[in-house]
Amino acid sequence: MSPPEEILWTILRQRPQGVKFRRQHPLGPFILDFYCPAARLGVEVDGAVHDMGNNPERDAKRDAWLREHGVTIVRFIAEDVIREPESVLKEILASCAAGPSTALRAVPLPISPAG
Repeated sequence: MSPPEEILWTILRQRPQGVKFRRQHPLGPFILDFYCPAARLGVEVDGAVHDMGNNPERDAKRDAWLREHGVTIVRFIAEDVIREPESVLKEILASCAAGPSTALRAVPLPISPAG
């Protein structure tokens, strides 16, 4: 894990407000930085590399695939996690509180990587 991911994991593994997160969680052909199964929420910490080359396009396709499978993705810039971890946590918990929509809950979620 990157240093910003380690900072966020230190907070999330304490189950803030009773919300459970997993780290480096596989979903279909992807691995999410963090995942809240109850809210079907993926949390990604993006460093500078996410803005380079074809990474923005790749991230958009990845997020679209996850949305199609009922997972909401929230992304945070690594610098924000380092500078404002409590603000990032507030946003994550707000996203968890919103929860998955009824329509999204009905979509089967592949857990293992696609082959």
